[in-house]
Amino acid sequence: MSRGRYNLLDAVRGALIINMILYHALYDVVHILGIPIEWYTGPIGYIWQQGICWGFILLSGFCFRLSKRPLRHGLIVLGAGVLVTLVTAIAMPSERIIFGVLYLLGLCALIQCAVWAIWSRLGLPPFPAALGLILAALAFFLTREVPSGYIGFEGLRLFPLPQWLYASDYLAVLGLPGPNFWSSDYFPLIPWLCLYLCGYFLWRLIGSRQRIMDRLRPGIRPLSFIGRHSLLIYLLHQPALMGIFLAAQLATGLTTG
Repeated sequence: MSRGRYNLLDAVRGALIINMILYHALYDVVHILGIPIEWYTGPIGYIWQQGICWGFILLSGFCFRLSKRPLRHGLIVLGAGVLVTLVTAIAMPSERIIFGVLYLLGLCALIQCAVWAIWSRLGLPPFPAALGLILAALAFFLTREVPSGYIGFEGLRLFPLPQWLYASDYLAVLGLPGPNFWSSDYFPLIPWLCLYLCGYFLWRLIGSRQRIMDRLRPGIRPLSFIGRHSLLIYLLHQPALMGIFLAAQLATGLTTG
């Protein structure tokens, strides 16, 4: 594992964080202030939201082996995901987040740590990176609609899955939500673990090529700084945004009243 920082990766993460803040700011404009934004609630907004999510998950998988303490990091991120669930369930029950993106990233890191440890203990040769990337990408494509009850990708639904798989809420973390399960931010292991593995195998393909990795060391300072503190910013940005917009809503109400 590398002991240095790859500032360009931090900068990419910082750019993703900024996009996420902007996306959530517009979410508050639409859902708190009640101002309709057609493009935001349409395909353009969906593509923007998915691009942010895909970027975070791919980057997290790519950076797994770059972490000095991946197990510790996974536990911290998972703990942050649990904290988000508790806070939203208490403070904003109508917007509760169960199995959100932080929960996913922490769980993926812990699963990867376990698999990596077992694989090493058994003395098995490294799984071919190119084959792993192809299989993970194919698995993501085929399982993208599993939480909706189908095999397929986005609007392409190849065939439905048996409904008995979705009879219980206890399997929601896997991607098999029951009839009573709901969450305002839902990222189950299926299909998103597959995308995380795409990032991991992508690192495997280029991580040993020092010339390529050296190009990741320079970065854009403001974005790199934001990227290095992405977890803290993630935890604080939505309460800050909601406070700002609620204050704006109250001020507008007082002014117009």
